[in-house]
Amino acid sequence: MHKRSLGLTLVSGLALIMTACGGGGSPSPSSPAASAPAASASAAASESTAPSASTTAMKPIKVGVVTDVGQLEDKSFNQSSNEGAKAAAEEAGGTHNVIVTQAISDYATNIQTLVDGGFEVIVTVGFLIGTDTAKAAKANPNIKFIGVDQGVCVDEQGVPDPTFACKGDAATLLPNYQGIVFAEAQPGYLAGIVAGSITKSGTLGAVGGTNVPAVVNYWRGFENGVHSVKSDAKVLYQETDPDPTKGFNDPSKGKTIASQFIGQGADVLFQIAGLTGQGVLQAACDKNIHGIGVDVDQAVSLPNLSKCIVTSAEKKLVDTVKAVVLSVATDTFKAGTVAYNAASTPPAIGISAYHDNAALITPDIQAKVDAAFAGLKDGSLDPCSPLKCTVTGK
Repeated sequence: MHKRSLGLTLVSGLALIMTACGGGGSPSPSSPAASAPAASASAAASESTAPSASTTAMKPIKVGVVTDVGQLEDKSFNQSSNEGAKAAAEEAGGTHNVIVTQAISDYATNIQTLVDGGFEVIVTVGFLIGTDTAKAAKANPNIKFIGVDQGVCVDEQGVPDPTFACKGDAATLLPNYQGIVFAEAQPGYLAGIVAGSITKSGTLGAVGGTNVPAVVNYWRGFENGVHSVKSDAKVLYQETDPDPTKGFNDPSKGKTIASQFIGQGADVLFQIAGLTGQGVLQAACDKNIHGIGVDVDQAVSLPNLSKCIVTSAEKKLVDTVKAVVLSVATDTFKAGTVAYNAASTPPAIGISAYHDNAALITPDIQAKVDAAFAGLKDGSLDPCSPLKCTVTGK
């Protein structure tokens, strides 16, 4: 997951809030490689086709990564973003390093460490590091910056805009900075169709990390997807902590919240809370109910919990980050906010394969997933309707 939640608005220190919802699609998860979609990102965001480096000469590049707060081996957002950057550096014949952020106050310092180290490409991970990334991009025009889960909102001088008016043309003013924005509501919606179809109690739960657009998009897409197949279902929701350093890094609290939901009758749990979410999935396995992972195929990344993970709402983090980093090596880099979703080529969002739980997915359920995917891809289905994907309230 990226990860994040709702209930309080984290505005200070953010570069932008731009994760709306829109069309897109991806293949149905009927085979191990299959995945499904998400929603569009922002009115200012351009649609994406992942850059291809296979037919273009590459130059070696020195790639650095600054993670979001937490740990690198989170089996989710930080780890996958870093793996994509590392794979790109290796393919281009370059080098790679990563700095793991321990506190939000370290963002700028960690970025500067890579600047001082002569890194040519700096990948920063997470919505909250967006402002510091934009400032660094403006101050270092010869370095390429790639922000994962970051829309780029600047004023006419190319300075991060705390009012979110976003009057500046980011691609022109910061031509060395791409903000990667995924459409999380799309895979959330598809996962919701699966969850709503397999629940027996009619009560489901979602556990978020803290209040950022990615978490809200996943959650609202999920709830809308559930209700598309089971209109009377009840979706319980709770954020872990308003402090992102805790919200995404507390498996024990995730398990506690999940256990409370199970006590209220929930028999399907969706985790949207990074490392915290591992506790959610553990609680599901302990009670022999169904879990749904986030950001990556967590049945693969958490094999000890695979027995109860039916699917995961995915961002194609490794592939997308790798492709964008390689675009620097091939001089095909695109600046500004770029939306990666189901309509991207290849699809940048999806739901993962069902693995050991494939028997739960009847042809009718799969047909509903496929039809929804097609609607997300062509834009005829809005995963942020009727419940809107907004950070400012439920």
